Amino acid sequence: MPIQVLLADDHHIVREGLKSLLEKEGFRVVGEAADGREAVRLAGTSHPDVAVLDLSMPSMNGLDAAREIIRSEPKTKAILLTVHTEDPYVLEALRAGVTGYVLKSQAPADLVQAIRETSRGSIYLSPGVSRIVVDAYRGKTDLPSDPLTPREREVLQLVAEGKSTKEVAGILGVSVKTAESHRSRIMEKLDIHETATLVRYAIRRGLIQP
Repeated sequence: MPIQVLLADDHHIVREGLKSLLEKEGFRVVGEAADGREAVRLAGTSHPDVAVLDLSMPSMNGLDAAREIIRSEPKTKAILLTVHTEDPYVLEALRAGVTGYVLKSQAPADLVQAIRETSRGSIYLSPGVSRIVVDAYRGKTDLPSDPLTPREREVLQLVAEGKSTKEVAGILGVSVKTAESHRSRIMEKLDIHETATLVRYAIRRGLIQP
């Protein structure tokens, strides 16, 4: 039986290209999503072997989507596609249970290899990030932990994308009061008190694209 893959990327042309590539390699694409929230929903209905998620997506980024998918579909392996090689992104992904980290600058064969290896239970890191991870685990790199909870990161991303508190509440299915409470806690934890500064923080964390 072919390996079943879920693709999530907010660029339609990128998804089409990846789908064509993977189908030529004998994989079966069982779902396509344009944002992380949709990817989580589709993973729950298609139960893919592997979910390939772009890190920077609207509504919910690839890392938080990966966390949700791994929690709800423990048999599904998650691969992140990204341009980021910095330590915090790689280590945060591994801590979240992501088993594949593929740089967009690498050849398409890199993704194919990642899918095959992660589906067998291995961890795959693109060339260029392996040394970063080894050095970090050896203690050569001091990495600050993320002060926000997964829900607070969701709220931060939506606020940084320009959503109002009412819109955030609607998307997350919570009350306006709860959404406002999340926003207040985020600002308190980060010691940030302006929306523009929140946006810059979200960009640095890779939650949204500049």
